[in-house]
Amino acid sequence: MKIALAQQNYHIGNFEDNTRKIIGAIQYAKSRGADLVVFSELSVCGYPPRDLLEFNDFVNECYKAIDIIKEHTDTIGVIIGAPQRNPEKEGKDLFNAAWFLYEKQVLGVAQKTCLPTYDVFDENRYFEPAYHWEVVRFKGKRIALTICEDIWNLGDNPLYRINPMDKLIVQHPDLMINISASPFDYDHDDDRLEVIRANVLKYKLPMFYCNTIGSQTEVVFDGGSLVMDAQGRVIKAMKVFEEDFAIVDTDQEQSTVTTKAPAPLKRATTAFDKEMRVSKVDDPDKIIDYLTSEKNIGEIHQALILGIRDYFRKMGFSKAILGSSGGIDSAVALALACEALGKDNVRAILMPSEFSSDHSVSDAEQLSRNLGNPCDIIPIKDIYNQFLTTLEPVFKGLPFGLAEENIQSRTRGNLLMAIANKFGYILLNTSNKSELATGYGTLYGDMAGGLSVLGDVYKMQVYALAEYINRNGVIIPENIIHKAPSAELRPDQKDSDSLPEYPVLDKVLYQYIERRQGPKEIIEMGIDEALVRRILKLVNTAEYKRNQFCPIIRVSSKAFGVGRRVPIVGKYLS
Repeated sequence: MKIALAQQNYHIGNFEDNTRKIIGAIQYAKSRGADLVVFSELSVCGYPPRDLLEFNDFVNECYKAIDIIKEHTDTIGVIIGAPQRNPEKEGKDLFNAAWFLYEKQVLGVAQKTCLPTYDVFDENRYFEPAYHWEVVRFKGKRIALTICEDIWNLGDNPLYRINPMDKLIVQHPDLMINISASPFDYDHDDDRLEVIRANVLKYKLPMFYCNTIGSQTEVVFDGGSLVMDAQGRVIKAMKVFEEDFAIVDTDQEQSTVTTKAPAPLKRATTAFDKEMRVSKVDDPDKIIDYLTSEKNIGEIHQALILGIRDYFRKMGFSKAILGSSGGIDSAVALALACEALGKDNVRAILMPSEFSSDHSVSDAEQLSRNLGNPCDIIPIKDIYNQFLTTLEPVFKGLPFGLAEENIQSRTRGNLLMAIANKFGYILLNTSNKSELATGYGTLYGDMAGGLSVLGDVYKMQVYALAEYINRNGVIIPENIIHKAPSAELRPDQKDSDSLPEYPVLDKVLYQYIERRQGPKEIIEMGIDEALVRRILKLVNTAEYKRNQFCPIIRVSSKAFGVGRRVPIVGKYLS
């Protein structure tokens, strides 16, 4: 049997476009002689639809799309993802379902059993878990059909009480098909392959795995769909961060092996084993090397490009603006935006103050010349001084301090938003994760923006991204990469005046945020106790700032935003 995998980029709630793409792939699969074509989880409506599922009209549109798609299944089997209404009064009103269509009929429906409710996932809010499991019979084959998380419940400390494949295997299936919306993060991308392999070797069946690609606001899906034979060998590996289409003949899979035999399985191959739902780096001395490894940085680069591009395309935007300071963060954000949107669609605004160094302006100008993007210089000295004059009756000669520093940052934010409003730009925020973690930013100033490019990227990773962007020639001037970072809001200011050195800071932040280690464990790594407690206090007291921040493109296993929910008003470690 010839099975096609259609790895596509969907738009949440855009039923017309999603349906058109699905039908197009069905027709193409027919032309290639496929017997069955498989699409990803909730492909009809896009993933994650979140509270749109609470609207009956939204679910009705899903059903209308299924009826349209069904008319194209006259000679080919089609598996699509869409919500299904629960016929029982008890429980949630919907299932997360895989619909098997054939000969213009619904041949079968598989409901998702394991509903992830952690990090960016909130499926138990909307869906009822499956309580019935049955293989789908198609062209002489028994197919065990599951959805995303259903194959992740392995290891010796599983998150869920029921493993749907244990229910299906007693019905003697011939193969497994899993439709997924599994997001990218650099901590867990390898685990996906190992989870698939663990299922294959446990059940001694081949696996056809179809994952979605594309960015949905914060969450980036990287694709990487694949076919694995019953011996754990990859038969077909599809592209990452791109749409793709492939057909594999189950009768010929043994002759098309493209990879070597699998390595022995690790103890817990699933990243969502309860003891493994944290980053995999245990050696504190290797944390920075891991965060900045070439593999991770290359994948982060791809994810950020896709995140920017899809946010603009799906929102109907075309042009971006950002403040270009001559610093590393704005330089990397500008280079990424130019690559994602095209150099002519990204406008850089240089806004020097009396505290800005000459080389900051010249470095920013050189960067835009290298990139070829439009840039403007708008000095803020006169505006800043007018603020001070206006505020003098209230400030009453008090010493220069944080208020005066932040006036500069908010002036820049105001100017950027004015230009954005006037010409229809979207303001890209350039704050990095290290700054956001510690509250090193100005609300309504440099924390303004419609989308955060680097908010899930630690400072040391920003430097590594700069080097990666320069891998084929200098784009970001070397002076930007090598000079000491500074907000330049007061004379001779350096980030290190307010924060620990970034290699130490990022090491502590990673242990606390990604690995959920407490102060005792971090101190035992050999880091000064007072420093650790100071950093953790900065993180926890800055939550009110992050709560007002814009959406952040997620590339790690624990990004600020929808995937990290801690109280603003709290006293833990603060």
